[in-house]
Amino acid sequence: MSDQRKAYGVLGSSTLAFTVCFTIWVMFGVIGIPIKNALHLNETEFGLLTAMPVLTGSLIRVPLGIWTDRYGGRIVFFILMLCTVVPIWLISYATAFWHFLVLGLFVGLAGGSFSVGTPYVARWFKKERQGLAMGVFGAGNSGAAVNKFIAPLLIAAGGWVLVPKVYAGLMLAAALVFWLCSATDPDHQVSSDTGFMDQVRMLKDPRVWRYCQYYSVVFGGYVGLSLWMVKYYVTEYGFDIKTAALLAACFSLPGGVLRAVGGWLSDKYGAYQVTWWVMWVCWVAFFLLSYPQTDFTIQTVGGTKTFHLGLNPALFTVLLMVVGVAMAVGKASVFKFISDDYSSNIGAVSGIVGLAGGLGGFILPILFGLVLDVTGVRSSCFMLLYGTVCISLVWMHFQFRRPAVQAAPAPTDLFHSKDAS
Repeated sequence: MSDQRKAYGVLGSSTLAFTVCFTIWVMFGVIGIPIKNALHLNETEFGLLTAMPVLTGSLIRVPLGIWTDRYGGRIVFFILMLCTVVPIWLISYATAFWHFLVLGLFVGLAGGSFSVGTPYVARWFKKERQGLAMGVFGAGNSGAAVNKFIAPLLIAAGGWVLVPKVYAGLMLAAALVFWLCSATDPDHQVSSDTGFMDQVRMLKDPRVWRYCQYYSVVFGGYVGLSLWMVKYYVTEYGFDIKTAALLAACFSLPGGVLRAVGGWLSDKYGAYQVTWWVMWVCWVAFFLLSYPQTDFTIQTVGGTKTFHLGLNPALFTVLLMVVGVAMAVGKASVFKFISDDYSSNIGAVSGIVGLAGGLGGFILPILFGLVLDVTGVRSSCFMLLYGTVCISLVWMHFQFRRPAVQAAPAPTDLFHSKDAS
């Protein structure tokens, strides 16, 4: 088999495997709703339930990225998928809140697959095509939308307990397909002389922290909203779970599939330019989404008049779709930064940045529930996201402006140069 055919085989099988992993990683975003009703959970507890798999999937990303550099992505990816099959199946037999939390931690290992697949796929392609390749692989985020299509149908057919059983079989099948269609190249492994602490020391690099913050917005926000939006549609607009899941998929699907477009744009226009515009689009959209349903009364010459301001379901869904597209592009552009700056250590750095993004996806649903319990304002989740985007825009402005200013010639140099000419 030629190297090119192997590369495309790796890309295709890895993308399929990651899509299945992501589908299962966020399954509590749908089955958590009937579980919440059965266990009489409040909003904060529901947020914790949906977020538990995200916690493990985040914490495991750093070691998984390093092991991928050391041992190769194929074997690490395969073993990781197999380790989740039994915990997924056991969720069907859980009866207490703590059962779901503990099993959710083990199921969350599936979320760490991103830090394995990203460097594994990238190293099969030339530098000028790595952004597109990582974007295609990252399109596996669309598993969040796949979950919203499949889980409601399974719930209608056999209750929520059917979902984990089907997902366990799906994970096993995907692991076998991945193993059969992927390949290994020993040249892609980092030398054994590179130690664990050598790679972890990259945390001293301020660029890594910068990329962590960006990714916590575009990926953490994507995961948080994917877990939260089905319930949001049910409670805010009164839809049933099937309709709510379908509408929420309007965010999750482009937020995953269009990541490949983000990789292509980043290859063509550069990671900074693309990420900058992504943040501005999110800033505007979150500002509009933050406005709660409002009734206000004013005094007029003819008496009092009452007006209503608020997003109807159609406009809300359109804005949410815009956010999904922007986040898809942003997820790819952040990793283009990494492939440009850390080509020899993509696994370790992608693990660190993926950890930050995953922790964002873990913390946000809990904060969404906590703020909702305290304020009673459902759109408060978008207010939180609006604040995180503001931080990113300010940080980007000053961090990238400073090198540009330092690199620019002094005004006197320009003056003398002009005279000399």
